[in-house]
Amino acid sequence: MVMDEEREDGGGEEALEEINVLGESNQPDKLDVVQEIVGVIESVAQFGEYRRTQKKACYGIVRRMKLLLPLFEEIRDLETSIPETGIAWLCNLKKALLLAKRLLKTCNEGSKIHLALESEAVMIRFYAVHEKLIQALDGLPSDELGVSDEVKEQLELMCLQLRRARRRTDTQDIELAMDMMVVFSKTDDRNADSAIIERLAKKLDLHTIEDLNRETIAVRNLVRERGGQNAETTQHIIDLLNKFRQVAGMEATNVLDDPVMPKMLAKCPSLLIPHEFLCPITLEIMTDPVIVASGQTYERESIQKWFDSNHRTCPKTRQTLAHLSLAPNYALRNLILQWCEKNNFRLPRKDSRVGQDASSAEHKEKILSLVKDLSSCLLEVQRKAVKKIRMLSKENPENRVLIAESGGIPPLVQLLSYPDSKIQEHAVTALLNLSINETNKKQISRKGAIPAIIEVLQKGSIEARENSAAALFSLSMLDENKETVGLSDGIPPLVDLLQNGTIRGKKDAATALFNLSLYQANKARAISAGIVPPLRQLVNDRNVGMVDEALSIFSLLATHPDGRQEIGQLSFIETLVQIIREGTHKNKECSTAVLLELGSNNSSFILAALQFGVYEHLIEITRSGTNRAQRKAKALLQLISNSEQIP
Repeated sequence: MVMDEEREDGGGEEALEEINVLGESNQPDKLDVVQEIVGVIESVAQFGEYRRTQKKACYGIVRRMKLLLPLFEEIRDLETSIPETGIAWLCNLKKALLLAKRLLKTCNEGSKIHLALESEAVMIRFYAVHEKLIQALDGLPSDELGVSDEVKEQLELMCLQLRRARRRTDTQDIELAMDMMVVFSKTDDRNADSAIIERLAKKLDLHTIEDLNRETIAVRNLVRERGGQNAETTQHIIDLLNKFRQVAGMEATNVLDDPVMPKMLAKCPSLLIPHEFLCPITLEIMTDPVIVASGQTYERESIQKWFDSNHRTCPKTRQTLAHLSLAPNYALRNLILQWCEKNNFRLPRKDSRVGQDASSAEHKEKILSLVKDLSSCLLEVQRKAVKKIRMLSKENPENRVLIAESGGIPPLVQLLSYPDSKIQEHAVTALLNLSINETNKKQISRKGAIPAIIEVLQKGSIEARENSAAALFSLSMLDENKETVGLSDGIPPLVDLLQNGTIRGKKDAATALFNLSLYQANKARAISAGIVPPLRQLVNDRNVGMVDEALSIFSLLATHPDGRQEIGQLSFIETLVQIIREGTHKNKECSTAVLLELGSNNSSFILAALQFGVYEHLIEITRSGTNRAQRKAKALLQLISNSEQIP
């Protein structure tokens, strides 16, 4: 994926500042230039928090920009005039700092989803900033600017650090990378990826109403800046944002069409509605404000949807509520009405409450009827009911709660053992969709679904087997279920799917096996089930596109004695060395970690790796690898050194 660097933050004051630098016809005063540069650094210091995926790189640049301040203090105190070369150098440095500021602003205000998805492209922009700063600092006319030896040494050290940072890449953690791969998979047209949405939202700090409202605005700005380019990637970002919003009990939004401002302001943009009049969930002016147990006020309809999605917390404060009662906020409603009358503002009309209640009651009745039909003695009635339940469970969080509250989970579990293959497929997929809800996960497990799902995984149709694997992955998010799946012999059929399934089936199996292997006892079960040969095949077959997934599982298995014994064959050691030589940054990181685990317990593996030429590549990783890869490579080199000292 390619990021359009020129369009990234849409111009703004920084672009204007750079034009001013480039277009100066008269020589600027030294104090003016210095003050402008100091202003750039001070403005950057005010940015605050950065997106988690680029936080370390951002703070590194900010820290180095602040180190320049002593230089400008000395230039200010210089009594003689600065020659043209000195002024030109200052202007060149200012351009480099403005480039850094634009990148930092993107990482401060940009879409968190976009920055995580495009993390490698963003790192390329960091390299460009490092290069510009190095070029500027290398040309420092220290004598003309009267720079002291102390400041000169500090700037030389800064250049050295920038060169090191330029050669180093930080990758996301394995779990985040795998979650992103699953969610953005082009071959998976199901709702299965939603099982990891909540975890992904927490990793990206997008799990509160306030976070999601800010992200919505950031995505809208991104859409506007792209102007129709990269449409497919943009749609992926919008789809994931709406999944995050739905998990949080918010409505999906049409980012492409909806205005950035609240709907009621579209016709009167000059009118500023007091912040306290807006519902924290929808950012719309409230017509029926109510108070929850935490003391916060929300629009009744919005907070009721939040509660209907099985949430028991305050959306704004995240504290668990003592009760779910809603108290009308008459005082605030009167203030809103007075303000509307004074400003000639018409409140948006709400649909009739009676009509809403009737529609809601009708929908509940429909679901109750479908749940009842799941236990019908007529095969065709069961087929239609379970298919409809499957579709409803995919639509929204409210349906998933309603189906569970209507008693839908027990009959769905029973249908898993039904001899009709289509009924099995619909039932396991419905349970997969229902398991997105955390409370439903627990209820599905308590009803004994896991052994039945494993049976479908063993004997069902191709699609039923794939969806069973995805369901086991979703349910194994609960730690106790990791053990249950292992004890119920769920790992061998997953290994079989990994080896013999379609590409989608292989991905579902790999994701489930990775999650299950976080539990130590399951590592031995996976080894006994023969997981190593299909994993090796995935590592060797680049066309399948699952090298990262296979290496991630290998990195877990290598921490277990049985795993080390099974993995540590000469042919595999050679493969690891080849990946360390030719693979991506993440490939090298995982391969080095696997080799370290093997070599820490058996020096013969280290000797074999040395014969395959690993040494020089480990040296290179210590210079330019990811942080984790550098640590692993240094530890491996230390092991090599120790083994050479043994008589």
